[in-house]
Amino acid sequence: MFVPQVYAVALAMMLTSMFCWGSWANTQKAAKNWRFELFYWDYVWGILIVAVILGVTLGRTNAASPDSFLNNLASADGRNIVYALVGGIIFNVGNLLLVAAIETAGLAVAFPIGIGLALVIGAVLNYLVTPKGNPLLLFGGIALVCLAIIFDALAYRGISKDTKVTAKGIVLSVLAGIGIGLFYPMIAKAISTGNHLGPYTVFFVFAAGILVCTIPVNYALMRRPISGAPVALSDYWAGAGKLHVWGILGGLIWGVGTNFNFVASYAPIVGPAASYALGQGATMISAFWGVFVWKEFRGAGAQARRYLALMFILFIAGLTLIALAPVVK
Repeated sequence: MFVPQVYAVALAMMLTSMFCWGSWANTQKAAKNWRFELFYWDYVWGILIVAVILGVTLGRTNAASPDSFLNNLASADGRNIVYALVGGIIFNVGNLLLVAAIETAGLAVAFPIGIGLALVIGAVLNYLVTPKGNPLLLFGGIALVCLAIIFDALAYRGISKDTKVTAKGIVLSVLAGIGIGLFYPMIAKAISTGNHLGPYTVFFVFAAGILVCTIPVNYALMRRPISGAPVALSDYWAGAGKLHVWGILGGLIWGVGTNFNFVASYAPIVGPAASYALGQGATMISAFWGVFVWKEFRGAGAQARRYLALMFILFIAGLTLIALAPVVK
């Protein structure tokens, strides 16, 4: 299987992960008037497709090797398979809760609480599982990224007409942050203990966990949606072909980013804490799309623009520190 042996390649994979995590949502925007619950089915199929493709290509560069995709899947300890499966379930619950939090409380509340909490929890737990990287640079960078996320949220609040902040929205945001923060340490355990899973195999099992979770949870959301009228499976099958393509493409993009992040975290020169933290720079990428492509800040006031400028500066500074953490002793 392919695993980067030099830091420059690992860094390129982490930056690709950040770009993919921050870009997949464009496909949901492109699928206009297509309910998220319906979009999510195709999104999950896209994740599974990319898990298989990367597994039998980059994960199987030498079919006879014990680390090869299928050989590794057959020989790994059962507990590590459970770790990866549960990691997928936990992530999916957290991801769906984040969507619910955005619907209930708005982006300006859900993102700083949910993503900020996830970043801190995930990075700290990952570092405890696999303590790699300069801790001062790593956690200093994480602090700057968290601050950047807050300024990003303040900028969005400046243009949003949705100012409702309820206890339900805050609780959903906190639960989402806990879920998204807890999933990655499960992956770190699965790729580092006993007869462990490789990064391609762990992503395949992780994707299976997402599917296992999606079937009951997303169906329940279809019947009792956070907002709007209930939708049925017949609505999914009645959707135009291009709508399904956008959903699958979204899953492919997110899946490539996640698998690359797992591969970088598996490399001895990086570790899970730095890989996960750098990937969370996705918020900066999504803000870039919102500002320069979707023109979400057209007509925004001077204060919102100042917040955006501070957000980009803090993100770049924080991500630079995180990127240096694995190579600076």
